[in-house]
Amino acid sequence: MRTQDDPAVVDPEPPEDWDDATLVGRSVSGDDLAFAVLVRRYQAPLYRHAWRLTQDRRTAEDVVQEAFVTAWRRLPSLERAESFRSWLYQITTRRSIDVVRARRPEEPVDVVGTVAEPATTQPGPDARLEQRAQLADLAGALQELPVGQRAAWSMREIDGLSYEEIATALELPVSTVRGRIARARQDLAERMSAWQTTRD
Repeated sequence: MRTQDDPAVVDPEPPEDWDDATLVGRSVSGDDLAFAVLVRRYQAPLYRHAWRLTQDRRTAEDVVQEAFVTAWRRLPSLERAESFRSWLYQITTRRSIDVVRARRPEEPVDVVGTVAEPATTQPGPDARLEQRAQLADLAGALQELPVGQRAAWSMREIDGLSYEEIATALELPVSTVRGRIARARQDLAERMSAWQTTRD
C-alpha cells in the first residue's frame, strides 16, 4: 500500500490548471466545480470588456452575470469546446451592444471603472497622475468610437483575443474585423496625438 509520502503517488492536476476545453467537457457532464473555475477565469476580463462598451459599472456587472447564466444554459450546444472564450465574449458583446443601443440619452450611468489593468510597476506620483489622465483621455476617446469598433479594438488590444476569436465574437468575417480595428487604431491615434506631442 502506498502512502502519501510515496514518490509514486502524484497529486491530480487542480481544476484551475485545466484548459478551457477540459473544463467545458466536465461542465457539460454536470461538474459544477469545473464551471465555477471558468467563471473565476473570465469574470474579471469580461467585466472590463462589458464596462468599456457600456461605460456603466452596474450594467457591466449585470451583463456579465447574464452572460454566464446564458453560457451555462447553452453549454451543451457549444460545438467546439476550445472556442469557449470567443463564444463567451460573443454573448457578452451582444448583450452589451444591445444595452448601449437601447439606452436613453438622458439615462445616467455609473462610470466607475477602468480601461485596462493597472500597471504592474509603481511609478512616481507625477507619473501616476499622468497615467490616470492619459487613461481617462483614452476612455473618452474610446467612447467616441462606434460601439462595433470599440468592441473589436478592446478585444484585440486589451484582452488579447486573436482576429479569429474576435470574428467569432462579433459574428463577422476576419477581414471586417481587421478593418474595424485598423480604423479604431487610426482614430485613437489621432485623438491621443496630444499625448505623443507632450512626450516629444
